[in-house]
Amino acid sequence: MQGSDVAMISVICPIYNEEKYIDKCIGSIMEQDYPKDDMEVLFVDGMSTDGTRGIIAGYAKTVPYIRLIDNPRKTVPFAMNAGIDAAGGDIIIRLDAHAEYGHDYFSMMVKYLDELPNAENVGGVCVTLPCNGTDTAAAIAVALSHPFGMGNSYFRTGTDSIREVDTVPFGCFRKEMFEKTGLYDTELTRNQDDELNGRIIKNGGKIYLIPSVRIKYFARDKIGKVRRMFWQYGVFKPLVNKKLGAPATLRQFVPPLFAIFAACGVIAWLYTPATIVWSAVMLLYAATAIYIGIKEAVRQRRKALAWLLPYVFANIHLAYGAGYIAGIYKVIFKKSFNVKSNR
Repeated sequence: MQGSDVAMISVICPIYNEEKYIDKCIGSIMEQDYPKDDMEVLFVDGMSTDGTRGIIAGYAKTVPYIRLIDNPRKTVPFAMNAGIDAAGGDIIIRLDAHAEYGHDYFSMMVKYLDELPNAENVGGVCVTLPCNGTDTAAAIAVALSHPFGMGNSYFRTGTDSIREVDTVPFGCFRKEMFEKTGLYDTELTRNQDDELNGRIIKNGGKIYLIPSVRIKYFARDKIGKVRRMFWQYGVFKPLVNKKLGAPATLRQFVPPLFAIFAACGVIAWLYTPATIVWSAVMLLYAATAIYIGIKEAVRQRRKALAWLLPYVFANIHLAYGAGYIAGIYKVIFKKSFNVKSNR
């Protein structure tokens, strides 16, 4: 690509305590084939308490397109809005520090944003990888990329062709889009991307998933972190629906319905026909999860996956479902949505 032929891009990466991942992330940014004179990379930090700030400051001394911006409000939507306000580029690319990006990631995003009809946001497929060598990390990575765990969330499970979708990971936008659609909603500690994408679609824009563009995403290392993350996703989803005036997808209702169904087990045992139905559904769920666990245990030669993977599936589904129910309660009774993000 020639510098005179391309748009100026502003790459925005919200960060908080990312010292374990930030070097690899920055390394993949520095290897991009996009003209360096036509890009800036803004790391917006939620006042990290580990070595993250020092690492980025070190890069900024020798890499002229890297900048560090403070985010005293700490959460992702505040970080993105601060980055957009400071951005000098015509195109905004949102990154995550838990990921690595192919050498042509920026150029491919800009290309498809320009070429696809009515495109307002484009993104690639997350290839979810374990963040370390433990069996737990391996189970989490599988669960976050398997259709049984994620449903038809194509950016997690993959797709064979470019398709119009309701959301993509991270995203690539024209800066002018934010002028007509608005910035990120700062009330949403989680699901802020979903809400923004919902507004894009309501305004007639299209969102595209590009399967040939892959993102190496490193999942959380502990089941407790994953459980808390999906509980937060669930909590904020009803608020997103309220803001958009309608749910964006039907798949979001499956976990809360499953959680309610599982909780009705005690009642079901008081009535024999209900007991049979409840037991059959729960056994089918367990059998499917165990089958996938055994299959992955054999494929990866990790015996622990046979029992860990079903446990991770259950944590994801029940945490999201319980969070969703809690979110409905908060919306109905106008309770605070302030929760601590586990970034």
